[in-house]
Amino acid sequence: MSEPAHRAAPKRAGDAAAGIEVTDRFERFAQRNDIFTRAFWDAGVRTRQTDAFFASYRMEAIPQRGAGFSQRDFALRNAAWLISDVMTNRHADQGRREGFQAPISYDTPVAPTRVSADEPLKMSNEIKRIARFFGAHLCGVTDLDDRWLYASRVDTRDLSEAPLELPKGLTHVIVLGHEMDQELVATYPSALAGAATGREYSHEASIVMQLAAYIRNLGYEAVPSMNDTGLVIPYAIKAGLGEYARNQMVITPEFGPRLRFSKIFTNLPLAEDAPRPRGVRAFCDICTKCADACPVRALPFGAPTEGGANVSAIQGVRKWTSDAEKCFSFWAKTSTDCAICMRVCPFNRDFRRWWHRLWLRLALSRFRAWALRLDRRRGGRIKPATWWSRPPPRS
Repeated sequence: MSEPAHRAAPKRAGDAAAGIEVTDRFERFAQRNDIFTRAFWDAGVRTRQTDAFFASYRMEAIPQRGAGFSQRDFALRNAAWLISDVMTNRHADQGRREGFQAPISYDTPVAPTRVSADEPLKMSNEIKRIARFFGAHLCGVTDLDDRWLYASRVDTRDLSEAPLELPKGLTHVIVLGHEMDQELVATYPSALAGAATGREYSHEASIVMQLAAYIRNLGYEAVPSMNDTGLVIPYAIKAGLGEYARNQMVITPEFGPRLRFSKIFTNLPLAEDAPRPRGVRAFCDICTKCADACPVRALPFGAPTEGGANVSAIQGVRKWTSDAEKCFSFWAKTSTDCAICMRVCPFNRDFRRWWHRLWLRLALSRFRAWALRLDRRRGGRIKPATWWSRPPPRS
């Protein structure tokens, strides 16, 4: 059974600072309607191509011929997903595809004795340090805003709705960012590039489970989560990690859009981070590189709007919203994920380099149009063969 869709108040203090626009028609999203789940139950989405898409992750579908789509490319992509897949499938007999359609089960109990946590700011700093120790590239903290929890999860045995069953008393969300490999991202669209996605899902599976175990060892609840349980993008924005963009991604000042996000729901007393609007929205207002590059025109032009083209869009939020059916149709056609919109994004840069940091300052200022002109020729695809031919990095 799904929880009441309108249980959460539509508008909250802090929405404006985060750039979140919620209307009175807001409804919490039922995960059964996400495009990946619909590909299993919705006859309007499921096709032979979508079945082949999922089969390719088991090397059961014949790989396409061509650069970036050879058996070797698919082999690397699928190997990159392995750790995530092992974790995800361990309770499949219970209808739990953990990390994607159900929260990740506890591997350690909550310690019976609690460590004192009467200094929330100190504890937040400690959690961020431990997150970096385990391998996260970014970490932020926000309140548990229940608008972004799914109205229900999915029982994968029959694809029916099931309750989230989160522990009571959770108060905060720890959001973790995981950088994707820039060289692999440059080869999108290709099965080879999908290894960048799979590697970070495997990384985040271990990181989020380890950090949650640390918190439980301190005596507090901690539910590790990847794509399950709730929408991570609004939590990442509220936690100050970045800003929402036309390409449906979070733009961060460290890595641009080149990130995967995970999260932990907890009752550990923590100091919350504030949203950090810096001007991404204004830049996206004049930039349509992602929409122009999308091969199936799934990304929007123009200003943010409320709702979307189909049931895979959350209702009652005014934002840039993709057409998930068009987007996934291209994924199915190529038997791998597509992130052309990430590759061509002007913010997809290595901000460790001073000239890219200088460009960022320009892009987030009133001179954003000049920054866009300077970016005009960037974002081209690198041939997968170039990646394969490069010498191994020095140890």
